[in-house]
Amino acid sequence: MGEYKIAVIQGDGIGPEVTQEAIGVLKAVGAKFSHTFTFEYALAGGCAIDACGQCLPAETLAACKGADSVMLGAVGGPKWDSVPNAQRPEKALLGLRSELGLFSNLRPAKIYDALADACPLKAEIVAGGLDILIVRELTGGIYFGERGYRKGKYGVEAFDVEAYSEVEIRRILKNAFEVAMQRDRKVCCVDKANVLETSRLWRKVAEEMKSVYPLVSLSFMYVDNAAMQLVRNPKQFDVMVTSNMFGDILSDEASMITGSIGLLPSASLGDGTFGMYEPIHGSAPDIAGQNKANPIAAILSVGMMLKYSFHLEKEAEAIENAVKMVLEQGMRTPDIYSDGTTLLGTKEMGKAIVECI
Repeated sequence: MGEYKIAVIQGDGIGPEVTQEAIGVLKAVGAKFSHTFTFEYALAGGCAIDACGQCLPAETLAACKGADSVMLGAVGGPKWDSVPNAQRPEKALLGLRSELGLFSNLRPAKIYDALADACPLKAEIVAGGLDILIVRELTGGIYFGERGYRKGKYGVEAFDVEAYSEVEIRRILKNAFEVAMQRDRKVCCVDKANVLETSRLWRKVAEEMKSVYPLVSLSFMYVDNAAMQLVRNPKQFDVMVTSNMFGDILSDEASMITGSIGLLPSASLGDGTFGMYEPIHGSAPDIAGQNKANPIAAILSVGMMLKYSFHLEKEAEAIENAVKMVLEQGMRTPDIYSDGTTLLGTKEMGKAIVECI
């Protein structure tokens, strides 16, 4: 039925291992639903530095731009700590997001019933499950602002500038409102409007846009309170939308509520359907090559790809259901293993999920 070309950046550490399992799941979906997925491999991150001296080669960008979507493993590791800052592996991520126009990052934080005991919060706080979506602005703010050193009152000082335009704010809020319409229709805009001028502009634009989405409930919350509320009463949230810096912090906090960072996918999107999909965990070089990594986050990431880039809802649901099934059967990788469950390696977990598709 459908034919889709995917650029694959396996990355460093456990990246190639989890990516291969995600590809295996995509192939199983293709076989079941009569789709064809083709894969073009490209280098980015530390492996690209080793191969050609650049963290993001021009040919990698060309491959990504020529694809329907991008699958990304994880990049970086201590091996490249001494590389000049401009060419550090992590810079490849910023370059990909910027060059591909991916300004919106969707990070779901969901607790599966089978893993409820892994949640560090009290059972009564998350009783009945948890499903939060954090929408993080990706290409603006302090990460992309002016920075440097200068002579200050007390000697040399460093500075990093936070700047946002109305256009940047409006487009990320539009994404947040629209995904909220497919969920529980609640948007919480997280900021620091009592201190930051940029946050006051976020609130102004959000208030202006509220009338366009009358069915969506809009609220505001200071970031320090939001960080507290995520562990005090996380079920109050549906969609949280926020700036690059705040989103980076809050999404990692939300991920740990679920019990393991190895379970959570993410989608980076722009104005159209093109996107880049990746697990939110790092390259974990300490377990690379040992068949210990949890591939579920990478597998759920390609599920998000099917949903958001290819609009294949049934296929995305098949992946989600397969993951639920193996967890309910007690299959676990080391990061989520507990007494009474079945310990699997990376490849075995991938195979189990494929068999459930």
